[in-house]
Amino acid sequence: MGTTGTHNHEIYDVVGIGFGPSNLSLAIALEEHRANVPEHPVKAAFFERQPAFGWHRNMLLPSTTMQISFLKDLATFRNPVSRFSFVSYLHAAGRLVQFVNNQDFFPTRQEFHQYLEWAASGLADRVSYGSEVTAIRPAQDTGSKTPEHLRLEVRDAAGGVRQVRARNVTISTGLVPRMPAGVARDERVWHSSEFLEKFHGLDPNELKSVAVVGAGQSAAEITRFLYDKLPHARVSAVIPSYGYSVADDTPFANQVFDPAAVDEYYFGTDQAREAFWHYHRNTNYSVVDDEVIRDLHQRSYEEEVRGSKRLYFLNLTRVAEVTRNGGDTRLTLNSLLDSEPQELHVDALVFATGYEGMDPARLLGDFDRHFLRDVNGRHRVERDYRLVTATGPSCGIYLQGGTEHTHGLSSSLLSNIAVRSGEIADSIVLRRAEQEQGGARTVEVAGVAGRA
Repeated sequence: MGTTGTHNHEIYDVVGIGFGPSNLSLAIALEEHRANVPEHPVKAAFFERQPAFGWHRNMLLPSTTMQISFLKDLATFRNPVSRFSFVSYLHAAGRLVQFVNNQDFFPTRQEFHQYLEWAASGLADRVSYGSEVTAIRPAQDTGSKTPEHLRLEVRDAAGGVRQVRARNVTISTGLVPRMPAGVARDERVWHSSEFLEKFHGLDPNELKSVAVVGAGQSAAEITRFLYDKLPHARVSAVIPSYGYSVADDTPFANQVFDPAAVDEYYFGTDQAREAFWHYHRNTNYSVVDDEVIRDLHQRSYEEEVRGSKRLYFLNLTRVAEVTRNGGDTRLTLNSLLDSEPQELHVDALVFATGYEGMDPARLLGDFDRHFLRDVNGRHRVERDYRLVTATGPSCGIYLQGGTEHTHGLSSSLLSNIAVRSGEIADSIVLRRAEQEQGGARTVEVAGVAGRA
């Protein structure tokens, strides 16, 4: 199909690429700005390549809970009276009293996903699903080195391409599944991001032996799920560490996810930043909730009591090679506890090996050379999450993710999402007002995105 001109003439104040929780939270912040300043709303549009809203659908395992408080939703930390809060959702769903009686700060992952869907449905007119932004370029109609708008190419599900213009762009394309070098995904070799879809696509009776690779929360949850769902199967957990490490979710450690910690990290010294990672990686990376660890150990112990074993923990072990032959998958394993490689044959293999960070360069193409990088080759980012440019264009490209090196541990997590979206909304509104006024006077932005 050819190019259409559906959006050629309208210039949006901001276009969001991706409509997961981060840009959904931004859409809410902008909606609340619209309510506070109705005479001068921010024109926004969002494009999501998925056909409908979805967030980690393939990890909505039974009884799994969120690892953050329900108050760390899309809006509450920025605007406690937002109609898009989790409490508002519970009220709309008729479950507020029952949730309170449950006496738990941590909703199930399924319920939190329902909340996100509910919030997204309230902003359905702002988002185009089945639409993927494939490129960001300076607008063609300016010869200036400091373009005032950006041109985005958007491909729909049918292959049609149209162009959209924007003064600002927020990139929130999510993380990319990480697989070991040389290992390809197929119908028997999966990444955790596709787990439930792949699992339900097979006959459980065919799965006599399964393996899960990884030491983090997803790996442990999938191991527990497979053990419970496949009572006839051998379940092997291939763990690079010596067993699972517990996630530190105690109050003082959790302060690294507070909004104030972003300033401490961003404006801190190199030594301070290194200390954040050195001391607090165990709040989020390659760690598992205490409850899941205890569940798995209890299952293992019960096997010892019964004298029948089918749950195996292969500690200090890494996958050296994966070979596929029909329905059989052969793993070659290297263990630090054994000098000889081991072989393991499985009917399904799951890699819960994490994700690569978001890199905006793929969308920016040659335009990326206008944006500055640090000594390690990573994009430099302003405190308001805007890419730093060499030529100072008046348009802005904001990152919702991929800023761990500048903004700290909460950059890819839900913990700071409400405040971050408010800061980005404030930045867009303030910079727009300054451009319109020529920077001649101070602009009052109290109430932007519902913040006092």
